[in-house]
Amino acid sequence: MSISHTLLGLLETGPRHGYDLKRTFDERFGHDRPLHYGQVYSTMSRLLKHGLVEVDGVEAGGGPERKRYAITDAGITDVAQWLATPEKPEPYLQSTLYTKLVLALLTDRDGGALLDTQRSEHLRLMRELTRRKTEGDLADQLICDHALFHLEADLRWLETAAARLDKLAQEVRS
Repeated sequence: MSISHTLLGLLETGPRHGYDLKRTFDERFGHDRPLHYGQVYSTMSRLLKHGLVEVDGVEAGGGPERKRYAITDAGITDVAQWLATPEKPEPYLQSTLYTKLVLALLTDRDGGALLDTQRSEHLRLMRELTRRKTEGDLADQLICDHALFHLEADLRWLETAAARLDKLAQEVRS
């Protein structure tokens, strides 16, 4: 995820302080990976340097001064271009699961046990995401669906690999 573009997009809805940007980001997108304050402020510093945001005001408080940031026309254009550019599909051609399976077979370990362990972990996470989805709002439901669909694809791959395990072991060991 592009933190810069996400923060710019949030600023497009109106000027905000760094604290408010972090809070809104975490509520909307950071359920599993909240932003660190340092990341917000270093990103805002870069965006300011590149002319994509400007300081809209400074407020004195009990602590350091609070800058309120606003998006510039260049920032709006940058967000629009980012939103219009499709994300590159991830083909997973360098799968860690595949690497582990081949190495297990190369070292005479039980590839089937590796696949079973991985299948159990995928199913555990799928149960957790399904529970979260039933308790969540629409945004949480959509992000959980995205993750669940990817996990389902991984499970199909695990089943395919298990069905071809003997043949793969022969090829790997020859």
